Amino acid sequence: MIDMELVELSRWQFALTALYHFLFVPLTLGLSVLLAIMETVYVMTGRQVWRDMVKFWGLLFGINFALGVSTGITMEFQFGMNWAYYSHYVGDVFGAPLAIEGLMAFFLEATLVGLFFFGWDRMSKVGHWAATCFMAIGTNLSALWILVANGWMQNPVGSEFNIDTMRMEVTDFAAVIFNPVAQAKFVHTVSAGYVMGSVFVLAISAFYLLNRRHRGFARRSMTVACSFGLASALSVVVLGDESGYALTDNQKMKLAALEAMWETHDAPAPLTLVGFPDRENHETRFALEVPWALGLISTRSLDGEVIGILPLVEHAEERIRSGQIAIAAMDEVRADPQNQAARDRFEAHKQDMGYGFLLKRYMTDVSQATEADIEKAAFDTVPNVAVMFWSFRVMAGIGFYFIALFATGFVLSTLRKHDTRWFLRIALFSLPLPWLAAELGWILAEYGRQPWLIEGTLPTFLGVSALKASQVWMTIAGFTALYGTLVVVEVMLMVRQIRKGPYERKPVSDLLPGDDTVAPLPAE
Repeated sequence: MIDMELVELSRWQFALTALYHFLFVPLTLGLSVLLAIMETVYVMTGRQVWRDMVKFWGLLFGINFALGVSTGITMEFQFGMNWAYYSHYVGDVFGAPLAIEGLMAFFLEATLVGLFFFGWDRMSKVGHWAATCFMAIGTNLSALWILVANGWMQNPVGSEFNIDTMRMEVTDFAAVIFNPVAQAKFVHTVSAGYVMGSVFVLAISAFYLLNRRHRGFARRSMTVACSFGLASALSVVVLGDESGYALTDNQKMKLAALEAMWETHDAPAPLTLVGFPDRENHETRFALEVPWALGLISTRSLDGEVIGILPLVEHAEERIRSGQIAIAAMDEVRADPQNQAARDRFEAHKQDMGYGFLLKRYMTDVSQATEADIEKAAFDTVPNVAVMFWSFRVMAGIGFYFIALFATGFVLSTLRKHDTRWFLRIALFSLPLPWLAAELGWILAEYGRQPWLIEGTLPTFLGVSALKASQVWMTIAGFTALYGTLVVVEVMLMVRQIRKGPYERKPVSDLLPGDDTVAPLPAE
């Protein structure tokens, strides 16, 4: 029988390390592009203040980049240590994008980061600018391959199960790369990273302006952040809609759960703005609905159907019964590889084998499952509806808030009203929000596909290593202590650098009335 304590602990360990890692990755994505934009202005204008901006924000980027790389390595080791059967089962497919990402992160990206920091006085102005631009491109390409691997877990295209090797194998690598779920996740994730980088720059700039420090530097940084942030926030909403559209075809249960839609509505389905999902009674209490909105968003039509949770559970029961046949046929083939009738029966039902595996949580021999067992396993395909429902609404609400924030900042920057104090206070206190939205997005993507490690193919509880629960407890405690120490160190380094500012003394040419900078340098 499955040791569910071991499964849950392994899930918690990976979730904690992934959530921690995702504190750094989006900020790295956003800051890398902002650095390229700022250095472009420096190359075009030749003004020293823009070079100072690139160096200052680049230093904060470097601190964050170091933590992102180190925590990412830990996650990759977990695939072999905590999820050994998963790695064995899908290593032929999953390993290739991870290997390419490793090459990009540790060779291309790391080399370009080195050129960025140490090439200022060793390269020409244009050469350093090119290195910064390629660093931004490399950082985003590194994220692409991780999301290709993750997208395949959400929608396992370009591969099939080989009954002779008992593993998933690649049949079309191009289909893996151009997986619509992976591409939608990539553009949505990097856009969210751009928003995070823009909020970070805006909030720190607001801090300086509120304290009347480095005002010339802060005004320029605020203008760049609001301009780039507004475009990014708009794209997050548009590309998030594209991600929702992808769920309609590939992850119907996730879509139904995040909308708390228990039954199938007549097309086009309404969108529930707020409500209180009740899993016991299969209803959403006090629901405030917008007619037609969900149908239009998720199907792009007036007659497209969005299937509800309960009909999807009934469909899962049918697939579990089919999966029982596939597993029985697979056992016959393993006992007698020449049994062609069993092979034919397996081929006819292999697409449902993963659903049959859901019964392994409750029994060793799935052929002995009763109708009650099948119904119980089918309901396991429903994630926590309340968590999904509210996570999505908080994340989406923050997204629309950022559009308003950046639009206001863009208008104020255009009117040269950078010192509007009410806006600066709002911008400063908005600093934690992109991280909250990013973590909620991760929960929607990963927690929302439970009980699957690979959607419809491999249940999560079958992917764990043969460990003892006490061993996982020890590693969770170790990671918590280590990561807690690292985050304290990073925050201290960030705060120290921000308090210090881009420079201790400022050229007279960059002073603004009211700056508190003392002992300015002569104008160059």
